[in-house]
This record gives sequence, C-alpha cells and structure tokens, in this order.
Amino acid sequence: MADPETIGELDDVSKDCLGKYASLTLLKQTPQLVALHTIIRDKTVSREDFIFYSDRLIRLLVEEGLNQLPYEPKTVTTPTGVEYKGVSFGSHICGVSIVRAGEAMEASLRSVCKSVRIGKILIQRDEATALPHLIYVKLPIDIKTRKVLLMDPMLATGGSACRAVAVLKDHGVPEENIIFLNLIAAPEGIAMMQEKYPAIKIITSQIDTHLNDKKYIIPGIGDFGDLYFGTT
Repeated sequence: MADPETIGELDDVSKDCLGKYASLTLLKQTPQLVALHTIIRDKTVSREDFIFYSDRLIRLLVEEGLNQLPYEPKTVTTPTGVEYKGVSFGSHICGVSIVRAGEAMEASLRSVCKSVRIGKILIQRDEATALPHLIYVKLPIDIKTRKVLLMDPMLATGGSACRAVAVLKDHGVPEENIIFLNLIAAPEGIAMMQEKYPAIKIITSQIDTHLNDKKYIIPGIGDFGDLYFGTT
C-alpha cells in the first residue's frame, strides 16, 4: 500500500541512487514538497515566488540536516515542577556556503540556528570544461572542531562540491563531519561525491534524471543563483 503522505513511487533513478549510497538522504516526497518544486521549476514563476518557495524548501533541508547531527540526553524541569527527559545538540556547528547560489541558503540556516557561524567558498565553474576553480575562502578559525553544513542548491557534475570538500579537509575538517545540503541533484554529481568522499552525508530534496551535453541538470531549474538574486 502506498504511503498516503507521499506522491506515488520513487522513479528508478532515485531508487538506484538510494540503493547505491548509504550516506544519501532524499527528503520524503510529500505533496507539499512536490508542490513547492512545481512552483519554482515553472519557467513563468515570478522572482518573488521563486524566492519565497525556494526558502521554504531550503528550510526543510536545513531541518533534516539538523536531525542528522549528534544529540545528547538532557533533562529539564518544566514550569509544573516535573522533569522532562529530552536531548540537546551534542556538537557545535557552522554553515559553509558555496558562493554564489549557496548564499541563498544562509538565511534559512540562521532562522533555526541562533548566532550560527557561516563561512564562504567561492568556486567558479569553467563553462567550457565544466571544471571548478577555487577563487576565495573564508572559514571560521575553529571549523575543524565543528560539524559543517555545506550548502549549494544544485549538484550537477559534483566538481564544485568536491572542490569545496577538499578545501574543508585542508582546513582540518574530518570528512565524516560534513553534511552537504542540496535542493536538486543529478545522479552523476551524487556518484562523484560519494565515490570520492563516501563518509560525507548528502541531503537533497529531489534527484533529477541526468545531465545534458552542457552539464546542466535535466529537467532541472536553470541557473538558481540568477533566478534567486535576479541577475543574468
């Protein structure tokens, strides 16, 4: 019997990726999530709606990322004088956005993590070769002691994300301390990241079918950064 909270069966590409990679998490394909994707993927969507509904999707990703962080038992006393046995975060976190599109995810992280530190990595993809080039890095000085939520809305070839992971590792961050938050992923990018860095957790909201000959995600969304920030 189908889960009433999801829309139909997962497609074969998503099933294949989830079957291959234990560190990959796909958000539950609820009617709400699919409706949000339908809005932001529509080529006629207004910039205002694109930002609003993208932010809602990003918030869901951030919440799932926090769910996968370690927790510790904690007991508090409620106003009624009765103990409540709960949990607290078991580690310090920080966010790192892959500039520019990844910066669109920072506000959602800040809205749920008070005073969170956020670093930035600027990587430009050569449109002719699709290879990543590192331009700029600014990270918290104690990043090697923190769990890192690495943020980029699109995972296409995986080149930029893998380059960002290499930068984090060069700064002392253990691979297993990195969680990559991503809105739309291509199977090629997932494969590259998981084969190169198998200990990294990838959390995505949808897995698309493939990359075209220009290395764009299909069906995709176009250039997320241009749509979000209103540039061309």
